[in-house]
Amino acid sequence: MGSESDKPGEYRQGRFRPPPGAAEILLVRHGESEPARADRPFPLVDGQGDPGLAPEGREQAERVALRLAAERVDAIYVSTLRRTSQTAAPLAARLGLTPVVEPALREVHLGEWEGGLFRRMVAEGHPVARRMAAEERWDVIPGAEPAAAFSVRVREVLDKLAAAHPGGRIVVVTHGGVIAEALAAATGSRPFAFLGADNASVSHLVVAGPRWVLRRFNDTAHLTPVFSTTSAPLT
Repeated sequence: MGSESDKPGEYRQGRFRPPPGAAEILLVRHGESEPARADRPFPLVDGQGDPGLAPEGREQAERVALRLAAERVDAIYVSTLRRTSQTAAPLAARLGLTPVVEPALREVHLGEWEGGLFRRMVAEGHPVARRMAAEERWDVIPGAEPAAAFSVRVREVLDKLAAAHPGGRIVVVTHGGVIAEALAAATGSRPFAFLGADNASVSHLVVAGPRWVLRRFNDTAHLTPVFSTTSAPLT
């Protein structure tokens, strides 16, 4: 695209510009949450595990706040699970914004593996966990949220938030499964291609009507040197 500074007959390469009326969504995965323990299941909220942030996660939340405090941010959204609101709190305080709870931003429901059991099953290489990874489907877990329903939920909530902020920029503090689903939808990739966003990472999505554009994935520049390599791949 040309610019006003182009000389006659010259067409320079320019930086990406969101289309008019597009919404920019900064998808932040929550900070590292408390470790799962067999003798102490996570408390449940609407049937889903609700651990708080670990000390490392609280530090990550502060670093997210430092990173994004200089950005123009019109609103902050979180899920019903406290690790997202705890992650958003330092940024909200810096920006003077009150995070809005959006229930549809909650993590994929893991059925019988909620409460922290999912982490154990993945760590121990349970056959269903291996099948889940091979088939790239959460719903091989007994009682888990159907893949199609999860896909529709994520698409609908992000379309809803984008429509509420045309031409704006919002921060959405959410979960690894939600981010993976959103970016797979944006790129037409395999379902789990973007699974594994690090805790407190930032991914950047531009929503212009039905067109979703991925601008950035798993930006963790703000986390050095507290980056953790031991956080769970989900929840």
